[in-house]
Amino acid sequence: MFATRLHRLKGYMEEKGFSAVAVNAGPSLTYLTGLHFHLMERPVVIVFTPAEEPTIILPELEQAKLDQLSFPARVHTYGESPAEWSKAFGDALQPLDLSSKKIGVEPGQLRLLEYNYLRSACGDGHFTDGSAIFSALRSIKDDKEIAAMRQAVMIAEAALEATLKVIKIGVTEKDIAGELFLQLVRQGSETSLPFPPIVSSGPNGANPHALPSGRQLIAGDLLVIDWGASYAGYLSDITRTFAVGEIDGEAGKIHKIVQQANAAGRAAGRPGVPCAAVDRAARKVIDEAGYGRFFTHRTGHGIGMECHEEPYMRGDNEQQLEVGMAYTVEPGIYLTGRNGVRIEDDVLVTVDGAESLSTMSREIRVVG
Repeated sequence: MFATRLHRLKGYMEEKGFSAVAVNAGPSLTYLTGLHFHLMERPVVIVFTPAEEPTIILPELEQAKLDQLSFPARVHTYGESPAEWSKAFGDALQPLDLSSKKIGVEPGQLRLLEYNYLRSACGDGHFTDGSAIFSALRSIKDDKEIAAMRQAVMIAEAALEATLKVIKIGVTEKDIAGELFLQLVRQGSETSLPFPPIVSSGPNGANPHALPSGRQLIAGDLLVIDWGASYAGYLSDITRTFAVGEIDGEAGKIHKIVQQANAAGRAAGRPGVPCAAVDRAARKVIDEAGYGRFFTHRTGHGIGMECHEEPYMRGDNEQQLEVGMAYTVEPGIYLTGRNGVRIEDDVLVTVDGAESLSTMSREIRVVG
């Protein structure tokens, strides 16, 4: 598997004119090597070139992880003194002669820490955005990746079902979020969740990324729960909105509108369709219902090893969907000072359309 991924990487590098790509600790490094490193004060960097074996620069204390590496590599380690690290990078990269060469990096992942060491070691090397390479590599999921994502969805849905049993009037948002975290782990999620669960009720639901607070649920609230699980390094990201007791007419109305927008967005996906079409399909429903100005974000984002990755479902993105891409469809309506609704599903592009990996009911459901 990793040999195939490296072969594809080298093909993309040659196609786009990169002499090297440098990857630090994070999802792309794991995708290409199977190794897991966390971002810390000691830099870990792997440099790939089209012709040479990969060059790995890492602290001595992490060297044992390389026993799991499935392909040959040039390894350079360094000790605890930061005074030695610049020389380690220089010694490792000098044979590659990257001065004046085009070197791809991930702008959203590479820190100034790693960049400074690479810059010093590569002389006049031209560091540039290599995101297109990593997007091309990772946006098409293989069968093993899809199976892991299906499991992450199953875990998430089972965890929320278990959590719903404790929801009642008077319970706080933090109480629900804490119970949901425990249930996610109990149902089989890795403890490194895609993100801390979002639990927002009443007026807090009008903030798409609200933090769970000490607010207690009251009758008439809409309750937005946005959560996900992690399995074998792959993620899920789902949102459902619930009614706490009896809700007023407008709350029920906007829930139905968002439910219809979600269905339209899911139905729009298929191979060859631009990402923008998914956004337009969902947004049209909300616009025509008169709530367009209250839908304040894109319709969705790619999902896989990262919760937010390529491709993005927004109105100006003409990138075409391909079989194996996975993304979210998550339209919402947010009424400041009153309430909010979001309904989100994880969608996989198939040969003849798109499949929703998440299947929990999208109908309004009364809790409490």
